[in-house]
Amino acid sequence: MAIITLTTDFGLQDHFVGTLKGVILGIAPTATIVDVSHAIPAFDVLDGALTIASAYKYFPDGSVHVVVVDPGVGSARRPIVARSGGHYFVGPDNGVLSAVSVGEVRELASPKYFLSTVSKTFHARDIFAPVAAHLAAGVAFTKFGPEISNYVRLDIPRPKLDGGVWHGVVLKVDRFGNLITNIGPQDVPPLFHSRGAAFKMILGGREINKIFSAYSSGAPGAVFAIAGSMGYLEIAANQSSAAEILKIGKGAEFSLTLPEKPPRKVIRV
Repeated sequence: MAIITLTTDFGLQDHFVGTLKGVILGIAPTATIVDVSHAIPAFDVLDGALTIASAYKYFPDGSVHVVVVDPGVGSARRPIVARSGGHYFVGPDNGVLSAVSVGEVRELASPKYFLSTVSKTFHARDIFAPVAAHLAAGVAFTKFGPEISNYVRLDIPRPKLDGGVWHGVVLKVDRFGNLITNIGPQDVPPLFHSRGAAFKMILGGREINKIFSAYSSGAPGAVFAIAGSMGYLEIAANQSSAAEILKIGKGAEFSLTLPEKPPRKVIRV
């Protein structure tokens, strides 16, 4: 039984998500459909990219991931299908797969795998859902269209080190008000591998210098850092919203420093 996941900015108040599932089941009736998220902020391609990159690796090989955050629907942007290892991705060519290390990417150029009528406003229904279903039903990846190399990649903000100071931004605010920064373990390893590592972050006009391994370890109302499940350093608060406490959101800038190592003592004999 094939697994097809759905990640969109559609919300649940309209018919959109249910319609996608109907299209998929009409082509691949034994498919298992999993909702990753339909709460991506409207038109926020970067949030969609971060969401699918955080989720897809926990599904079995052979899974097909439909990722639709598509402010350019109906325009000249291309529909694409990609694969990474044993996973397949279907969506618009607008950078929504930028956080996934995709290998081969193909333009969706075979209308026989689309619905018979393709609208200008609902490619998720008319192109992406049927292609995902055909892929899950066994149509070969190479059948959907020609391979391309000039697919769109977002310039995901990377932290910059300048004079011993890291400068970064908040990439995302999650449901709980946690601030997901763009600091990863490859940037500042001590914050991810050393318990109680010393640091100083200036964010939202406040100094943050505590890091815990659990959200419950922080004092109520206090803001602290934590190595989050998305693989980035998060700023959080115990049972509170760090975003509300600091009155900041996505795109907020911060600085981060680690204490200088003391000079090694030279023992003369």
